[in-house]
Amino acid sequence: MTKAELVDTLAVTLQLPKHQTEIVVNLFLQCITDALRQGDKVELRGFGSFRLRHRRARGARNPRTGAPVQLPATRVPWFTAGKVLRALVNQPAPLRREQEGGSRSRPV
Repeated sequence: MTKAELVDTLAVTLQLPKHQTEIVVNLFLQCITDALRQGDKVELRGFGSFRLRHRRARGARNPRTGAPVQLPATRVPWFTAGKVLRALVNQPAPLRREQEGGSRSRPV
């Protein structure tokens, strides 16, 4: 699902204009980004948590030339799925035909 598809789905569900829904989605993502930039951890109970991981400086190789390259230390955003999200994702998915209304006959 892309951000545009998320906006469309939320707009229909909440019965809001798309431009207002897009503002809400963008603000939500901006709040997460700002918190991570400040070094905070973001926890969404049941969904998951966002935090920063620190990567130390290390050596690597340029894949095209094979020349050694020194990579600086960086902070990397990291997402950990929550218990409820993991459980929902690991449930068996219903058959697609049943989701579409089941108008087709099933093979025997």
